[in-house]
Amino acid sequence: MARQWRPMPRRRRTILQRGIFLAVLVAGIVAAFAFRRYLTVPQIQDFVGHLGHWGPIVFVLAYAVGPAFLIPGLPLDLAAGLLFGPIWGTVYSLVGATLGATVAFLTARTVGRDWTEQKLSGPLKRLKDGVDRGGWEFVAFVRLVPVIPYNLLNYALGLTRIRLVPYVLATFVFMLPATTVYVYTGWAGGEALAGEGTMNETLARVALALSALGALAVLPRLVVRLARRRRKLPG
Repeated sequence: MARQWRPMPRRRRTILQRGIFLAVLVAGIVAAFAFRRYLTVPQIQDFVGHLGHWGPIVFVLAYAVGPAFLIPGLPLDLAAGLLFGPIWGTVYSLVGATLGATVAFLTARTVGRDWTEQKLSGPLKRLKDGVDRGGWEFVAFVRLVPVIPYNLLNYALGLTRIRLVPYVLATFVFMLPATTVYVYTGWAGGEALAGEGTMNETLARVALALSALGALAVLPRLVVRLARRRRKLPG
């Protein structure tokens, strides 16, 4: 007689997940310590520089496939600033993030829309209803206000009725503020670690990065307040 499969108890599953996380964290620390002489900022920049024109292409493609593996965008934005500088880093990050968001959107729409529409509840149901009513304006809102994690949001928006072009345009435009700030922060941090510039220049860059991060933290409250005034929020 075949043995009936039973799901793992929640407590045991949580312990297992934490154990895996700690193991990966320890492995990462050990690897970083072992290869620390090869992981300096100038050496990483030299490696990317040797790739020539392929460097930005590889980065954009890596950013584009990141959502499929639930890789968060923040580390990639910081890396873009470190590797390509504040201007081109912002361009490459924004292009890669938009491509990744588009791939996730189309995947969700093609594979699971009909099935998942019947099972949506809670925040995802409210998100779908908001986008169905507000269109690109609601997409702009959720891009500025992190209601749902970035990677999950891309898939969730694929379950709505918004058309592809408004989705892509709203995603590209309204991810720009956060992308710019994170990329600049990565660049400023890299310059500080590399000892580039005078002490005053380093302090000015760090101060500007911290100020921009502070403004970015306040931005969601302003957007929510404006949205409530315009009565765009559901419920």
